[in-house]
Amino acid sequence: MSGPAAPDFIRYLAAKKGLDDRSLNRQVWDTLAQALRDRPDSAPLRVLEVGCGIGTMLERLLDRGLLTRAAYTGIDVAPEFIRVAAQRLHGYAAARQAPLTVDAGGAMHFATPAQDVRIVFAAADLFDFLDRQPGKSAWDLLVAHAVLDLIDLPTALPQLLSRLAPGGLFYFSLNFDGATILEPPIDPALDALIAALYHRTMDTRRDRGRPAGSSRTGRQLFGRLQAAGARVIAAGSSDWVVFPGPDGYPGDEAFFLHFIIDTIGQALEGHPELDRSRFQSWIDQRHRQIEARELIYIAHQLDFLGYIEEKEM
Repeated sequence: MSGPAAPDFIRYLAAKKGLDDRSLNRQVWDTLAQALRDRPDSAPLRVLEVGCGIGTMLERLLDRGLLTRAAYTGIDVAPEFIRVAAQRLHGYAAARQAPLTVDAGGAMHFATPAQDVRIVFAAADLFDFLDRQPGKSAWDLLVAHAVLDLIDLPTALPQLLSRLAPGGLFYFSLNFDGATILEPPIDPALDALIAALYHRTMDTRRDRGRPAGSSRTGRQLFGRLQAAGARVIAAGSSDWVVFPGPDGYPGDEAFFLHFIIDTIGQALEGHPELDRSRFQSWIDQRHRQIEARELIYIAHQLDFLGYIEEKEM
């Protein structure tokens, strides 16, 4: 993502951590965990996460024991996110009474009896980072969480996959796949039009003159990965499903829903196919549904795990 990282967006990333935790496809995750356990190499696992945001995936990898001996690098274009990721990691370590040291170069070292992980966060544009990292640079695990639907797959995917070491794995999670569902309906025809126009903004989005994502990234990844010489070994849905329970929405997910509605509103503000007052009324009503603990939100997404097939000599 580009542009300034507003404080509300940082809160949004934090608010959706629990939602992401329960949405990630369990079969894909378990296959990744088993593959890492079965890894024959005794050297530290070299991990690159692109679009690492505020570090929630790193926390998840540490929490669930997927990183034992590892060297992790997380990059994101927003310096604000990188600062928050480092702050959160210090809080994460303190809450677990785990030592976290920082060397002269800024790398952090997280150590417990079961884990020994060197961590580097860097503010960098994905393409600039790849240009600075020649093809010889190799990673054992490439992670992209909720980010591939924000970049141009035909351009970025071959470059990313070329950085994997022989036998290395890619784990691409929460890739949006063309369904935004809001219940209860307000006006079925208007609801459908707004969803279609919102998805169209994803298909026409550009970042610094480059295409930037698609509303059907999930399904497109099957073909794009195959074309790049990759083999998918596990895939499955990772839908976001947000609904109010007896005590309302979990955690900060009411804020998350308000943020989603505001995002739709900003994306379609002034759209020529929408009557301005009617659309604003729709936005206001969706916000009221959240306050009344009525709104249900579903977004269809897909997770992928795989590797690059070795070329025959």
